[in-house]
Amino acid sequence: MSDLYRRALARIPGGVDSPVRSFASVGGEPFFVERADGPYLFATDGRRYVDYVQSWGASILGHAHPAVVEAVQRAAAAGTSYGAPTEREVELAEAIAARVPSVDKVRLVSSGTEAAMTAVRLARGATGRAKILKFAGCYHGHVDALLVAAGSGVATLGLPGSAGVTEGTVADTIVVAYNDEIALDAAFDRYGAELAAVIVEPVAANMGLVAPADGFLAGLRRHCTDAGALLICDEVITGFRIGPSGAQGAFGIAPDLSMFGKVVGGGLPLAAVGGRAEVMDHLAPLGPVYQAGTLSGNPLATAAGLAVLHELDDEAYANLTRKATRFADGLRAALPNAQITQVGTLTGIFFANTPVTNYEQAQAADHDHYARFFHHMLDADTFLAPSGYETLFVSLAHTDQIIDQTIEAAASST
Repeated sequence: MSDLYRRALARIPGGVDSPVRSFASVGGEPFFVERADGPYLFATDGRRYVDYVQSWGASILGHAHPAVVEAVQRAAAAGTSYGAPTEREVELAEAIAARVPSVDKVRLVSSGTEAAMTAVRLARGATGRAKILKFAGCYHGHVDALLVAAGSGVATLGLPGSAGVTEGTVADTIVVAYNDEIALDAAFDRYGAELAAVIVEPVAANMGLVAPADGFLAGLRRHCTDAGALLICDEVITGFRIGPSGAQGAFGIAPDLSMFGKVVGGGLPLAAVGGRAEVMDHLAPLGPVYQAGTLSGNPLATAAGLAVLHELDDEAYANLTRKATRFADGLRAALPNAQITQVGTLTGIFFANTPVTNYEQAQAADHDHYARFFHHMLDADTFLAPSGYETLFVSLAHTDQIIDQTIEAAASST
């Protein structure tokens, strides 16, 4: 055990500040990062890793992109937090609304969990209803009411929910299997008039990468409209990652509320809730739904987010999609015993005999095999997500040569 990990274990629960970083799912102990640059992480022990985690998708340009670094440095020189309005938070809200047609107004927060908490409270306040429908395996941060049948770290640790979440907290949460239209029909038949909202990852990226079935999202939009429930798209991962207007643009749906994170903060703690003006205006100070945050719209984070969005034009997305396709196609050839999924710029790996379309099938995949593959790749100086329930991210900094070298390393695992 490294001295740094021993020190971390002594003062930080599990030695990490987010559970999936612990390697609990794959075994072994985590390395510690000293710095990052482009497609690489540099560890404190001197090793360099090709990084396909990329801060869980936030670093779409690659690490320490010069435009982002310059923007943050310039912002920091003017002060790191004011607790008062700034021009840049207005500019970032305008930039989000300009890219996402379903968004009229935006409220900035500091994390995806805050965005989910705000969206759910807002939906309940706007509709006067209590129940929320979510999908098994979709993770929406560690909000109590949504931490049931969740993916991501909860799936990694094999927990059904979380200690400390009371039965009363989740009593108004309805869970349906992702991509199961029959179960969705039944849920709306029974609970439709009581539903404040349905919250969904339009592309499920926290149970591994699972694409929506044809017609699933369109059907979900129809159900919500007919029942008077709001549709909340959790685009914390997919927003500005798979296209300029996220998954909702790629799949042609218009949610009532959207959550954004990762990319929109440029790698700094920032997330956002956006949606139709008549819904957003229920938020205080205009309406009765309270939400607040001292660091919301932080000037460093808005500077980083604007710098990233400025770089993401149509050419950048086309280039990133090409790189992700090269990566996914290469993995399919290298790993004939695996299911390789790709949705736009996102890539996933399941060691399974048949395609994975929902959480139950994701759980049935061979996660021990994934753990062995993870360590094989780590030995080859390549860092993949330390869990078979996560998604892999190619950045614009990954070159074709680096991707091809990764494919060669993957092929040598079989």
